[in-house]
Amino acid sequence: MKKKLPLFVAIFSFTFAMAQEHCDSAITVALGSTTTAPAFTNEAGEAPTQLCGLTNPNNNPATKGKWYTFTATENNTVTVSTLLPQNNNADTRVIVYSGECGALTCVGSNDDYNGTNSSFLTFPITTGTKYIIAFDNRFSQATFDFSLTVAPPPAEDRLSFTVTPVSGIAGTYNNCIADMNGDYRDDIVSAVSNNLLVIAYQQPDGTFTNTDFPLTNTVVLPSWSIAAGDFDNNGYNDLIYGSGSGVTFLKANANGTAYSTDRKNQSYLVQRTNFVDINNDGKLDAFACDDNAPNRYYMNDGTNLNHIQGGIGDFASGGNYASLWSDFNNDGKIDMHLSKCGQGGSGVGGNINQLFQNNGDGTYTNIAPTANMADPEQTWSSAVGDFNNDGWMDVIVGVNSMSNGNTNVKRNNGDGTFTSVTAGSGFDTFNYTGREYVAEDFDNDGFLDVLAAGGLIMFGDGDFHFTPNPNAYPLSTVDRPMGDLNNDGFIDIQSGNNVLFNDGNDNHWIKLNLEGVQSNRNGIGARVELYGAWGKQIRDVQSGTGFQNMSSINPHFGIGAETAIEKVIIRWPSGTVDTILNPSSDQNLLVVEGSSLLAVSQAKNGAFTVYPNPANEVIHVKLNDASTIINQAGIYDLSGRFISSSNMTNETIDVKSLATGSYLLLLKDAQGNTYSQKFLKK
Repeated sequence: MKKKLPLFVAIFSFTFAMAQEHCDSAITVALGSTTTAPAFTNEAGEAPTQLCGLTNPNNNPATKGKWYTFTATENNTVTVSTLLPQNNNADTRVIVYSGECGALTCVGSNDDYNGTNSSFLTFPITTGTKYIIAFDNRFSQATFDFSLTVAPPPAEDRLSFTVTPVSGIAGTYNNCIADMNGDYRDDIVSAVSNNLLVIAYQQPDGTFTNTDFPLTNTVVLPSWSIAAGDFDNNGYNDLIYGSGSGVTFLKANANGTAYSTDRKNQSYLVQRTNFVDINNDGKLDAFACDDNAPNRYYMNDGTNLNHIQGGIGDFASGGNYASLWSDFNNDGKIDMHLSKCGQGGSGVGGNINQLFQNNGDGTYTNIAPTANMADPEQTWSSAVGDFNNDGWMDVIVGVNSMSNGNTNVKRNNGDGTFTSVTAGSGFDTFNYTGREYVAEDFDNDGFLDVLAAGGLIMFGDGDFHFTPNPNAYPLSTVDRPMGDLNNDGFIDIQSGNNVLFNDGNDNHWIKLNLEGVQSNRNGIGARVELYGAWGKQIRDVQSGTGFQNMSSINPHFGIGAETAIEKVIIRWPSGTVDTILNPSSDQNLLVVEGSSLLAVSQAKNGAFTVYPNPANEVIHVKLNDASTIINQAGIYDLSGRFISSSNMTNETIDVKSLATGSYLLLLKDAQGNTYSQKFLKK
């Protein structure tokens, strides 16, 4: 049975308030809002005198206040906070009362939250009660923003697991979770020995059936890392083993019933491995971090994976630990964050974290110094994700040694550069170190969480605040790949011979299975966007996250209490864009590249022209290739909403019934290729 999660829905508005210098002129604010409090002026104002536990020394008393009010419409718990990125740690303090001006009752107060200069106060509210929020000028006269939001439920109520032994999990090496037989369900891959691979295939009822695969001696095993991806695009995932003496590839045959081995002859100490299309030619390449020398990659020529050393992370003494591929600057090209061991955490000789920008021609440039990502922490992996749902990938830089400070939370500034927002995040007081940091939405509330060091899950709130789940799990600190192992839409964790099945809650979700056509078969490197009442969420499709395990390739989203999804957009590495309107929630959605009705292929947008444009009663379609046979035509508005299907007679379409405005004409030919052009209706 799913555990019911208390409702937590944040719908934000933004206001700018001016006249609130006195309690009796307090400005009304709403739950779910962010408000700009203007600078304290030279005009007379009322400072709060009842400080609810705060002090106000005579040598520096507060002289003015900013006053706000709201009335509770339900029993709940709320948070008022100035711990917002745009405030840059502005020095504020807050006092909250209930009642009416002249007869106020203390509710609570806060100053210098968690070692910052900001204010952060969580308090219960009662239906029908009026609350007064006051800020004073004890420390600063400047403008600042504050938010008033419903607080998330207590951490202990948000997540639990049922621990279940699974006999098909074998061996003591790093395991892999991926769909290995093309049925769109995550399976568990175990490397048992040099000549045996075991796959526990997930069944429709959530159980597993085990299959042994005898191998030609691989010589190496995944003692340091493992990754999965379909590098020959035959519909069955292949594997790469990373060891202390090099790599071996395991290639699935045409029906996934056997594996051949390709032991590469380079001997080196491997750390993180990935499958990724480095040169964006539609074929997956492989990348391997070298601990003692420049990194290695294996370029796919369609037949072989050919070894190249250096070029991406070519620091002579190595220290390369985790290669995490994501589009950090939103230019549609996959970039790479490289977590570095940093020679004991000191960053000696410049061996510090790197951020490689994809130049679009198969080359990459380290921009970490200018992007504020050249961090000297002793980093074995980092969690990459859009933690504040603003459409830009952020990074939580994990540490494996406290010698260089705590985990570092980096917010993407919206241009591919980053600002540290560790202060007040919860990671500033996080005293654990470890190898694995991975982002997932475990409670499906719509905000990414982090499976971090110490076996802890840190719950995100969408505003760079993370709260540890206090529940204890029998969870390995290193062996913990993740995926949906009973196909219920909640993320599970494999640890040792057990699966920690997520008990779930009432929150909703959607999960995608991608099938590339022009792009690589897995869609690795694709950007997936999800739109609804919450705004926008994004995921980048990756093979190999964290330091050593292989978690599911399938992008997964939680959407909280919402059930309606406006649209899903998949931006494939090839440039094709698929748009799926109004998909149902709580489903596994299969998307084949270019198959959606609104698919737009960048390579084919010039396949026809429309005239006259603007049009009045009819439009004429001129195909650039006279041999093209069009068998479908549809008209959509620019939001993607379907307007009408149309018959094209003698390359002419009747549009006189359309209202004045802008439209998109989509044509599909007999081979299933889709073409689009915009036109205006007078």
